[in-house]
Amino acid sequence: MEVITSEAKTASYDTTLLRRIVKITVFTAAFVVVPCFFFYNSAFSFQFLPISAKGKEGYKLDKILKNAAMGDKTVILTTVNEAWAANNSLLDLFLESFRIGNNTQRLLNHLVIITLDPKAYARCTTLHPHCYALKTKEMDFSKEAFFMSHDYLEMMWRRIDFLRSVLKMRYNFIFTDADIMWFRDPFQRFDSKADFQIACDYFNGNSSDVNNSPNGGFTYVKSNDRTIKFYKFWYSSRVNYPGNHDQDVLNKIKHDPFITKIGLKMRFLDTAYFGGFCQRSKDLNLVCTMHANCCVGLGNKIHDLGIMLHDWRKFTSFTPNTNSTSSSWTVPQNCRCNFLTL
Repeated sequence: MEVITSEAKTASYDTTLLRRIVKITVFTAAFVVVPCFFFYNSAFSFQFLPISAKGKEGYKLDKILKNAAMGDKTVILTTVNEAWAANNSLLDLFLESFRIGNNTQRLLNHLVIITLDPKAYARCTTLHPHCYALKTKEMDFSKEAFFMSHDYLEMMWRRIDFLRSVLKMRYNFIFTDADIMWFRDPFQRFDSKADFQIACDYFNGNSSDVNNSPNGGFTYVKSNDRTIKFYKFWYSSRVNYPGNHDQDVLNKIKHDPFITKIGLKMRFLDTAYFGGFCQRSKDLNLVCTMHANCCVGLGNKIHDLGIMLHDWRKFTSFTPNTNSTSSSWTVPQNCRCNFLTL
């Protein structure tokens, strides 16, 4: 018969006790960590499925971007939801501007339309060959997102994070809101040495002056380490300014020493070429794009942009012998009630 000494009993007891402590510790950690994990996702997720360049969604996006890209891997991007993509809504006006613009129809080959809901995607595929469905969960982005509403802020910030993903995939891009009409090829008006170029609500005459009033609805960004770091910094800065949209946060961080530290070359686009309802491009012989900024309400935008396209058609109908220098915009009209325009 085996004799069990008091030392062996003590060792056996210690081993059993240790095992129990480990089990309790593991169970407690799981009980605490798992709810915290779900709380983190609930508190900080923007309710969009993540995009990884190596994942399934990243592969689908890369395929679409590759099919649309120019020779230097530049694409034109816009985002629409059901309200903006509906029949006779902003998407129709947006695409029409490319068709009637001066040397802009060919640029449609390089346009990728990012849709935020299934109905917008279904409509997009009937109009355009390059559509990408940005998958969401739980939130409904199909309706009009009113300025500064919760859904509006969600979409604006997710846009910044999505564009960072595109940069990380090494694509340059022009991002354009769908309420921007394209009348001329803008590439000749860009600074070839700049990393990040952005339109303005109000332009003060100096493209290097950070005191300009930027508008994130139109940007031209080259993919490099500087712009990827900048977009990461821009997106993360939302935490420091809760309740602010991307444009307001950009106004707060554009003076930050971090911008200088990473060597980002930022330029602000002249409203003579990239105008809008805030500050119109007055010379139709120069205008590249016109934005329905300083305007609240989808119906107001549709009304005035339709008139803008009519103004452009009238301008381009002049023969070379006709004096077209007197042509001017007859907008804003409905949008004039929303903001003071120049």
